Amino acid sequence: MGKRVLIVDDAAFMRMMIKDILTKNGYDVVGEAENGQVAVEKYRDLKPDLVTMDITMPEMDGIAAVKEIKSQDPAARVIMCSAMGQQAMVIDAIQAGAKDFIVKPFQPERVLEAVSKALD
Repeated sequence: MGKRVLIVDDAAFMRMMIKDILTKNGYDVVGEAENGQVAVEKYRDLKPDLVTMDITMPEMDGIAAVKEIKSQDPAARVIMCSAMGQQAMVIDAIQAGAKDFIVKPFQPERVLEAVSKALD
């Protein structure tokens, strides 16, 4: 069985893109969340090996969600997804405990590289 991934993004299209890249490469997408609040709950229930987390989302942004997940599970592995021009937020996310980040639009090679690095 592949490594279990939770995909978090407020845009269904973006979740679908990442899911497609990951499932084609042997990863098991165990859940999806449309905001940080749902992500924290699903993380608790699903205990995935990895989370891909959008930065800007309604209700709870990705940085707050990473902090919350890391407070529950210090070993949690999270990769941030950001649009161009969110460098300052990416730095905040890394300081909050994210392992890496990928930039939209997603390049499959970069997504897979970040995922495999985070899971090492």
